Amino acid sequence: MTDPVTVDIPHSLTQADVRAKMDGGITKLAGMFPGGSVVDHRWEDDRTMTFTVSALGQRVASRVELLEGRVRATIDLPPMLALFADKLRSKLAKDGPGLLK
Repeated sequence: MTDPVTVDIPHSLTQADVRAKMDGGITKLAGMFPGGSVVDHRWEDDRTMTFTVSALGQRVASRVELLEGRVRATIDLPPMLALFADKLRSKLAKDGPGLLK
């Protein structure tokens, strides 16, 4: 198992607004993976969304936590996709704020 990719994305939205943006932008988030598509997503509670992305024949378990003033995205890459960890981290840091607009 590789170390998860974790990125904090700042925002100034209400929790309800962030939730709505995440629900509406989940396919964009999956699109950050090479060939990625959402398999499932659900809210565990008011602050944590878990989702699975299929990418290059692999399943990628991911979660988003709504924190005060930021969203923390954590992606558990399987070993085969660990080669993309740095690129994914950079892309999330760069494009992630756009998902919340």
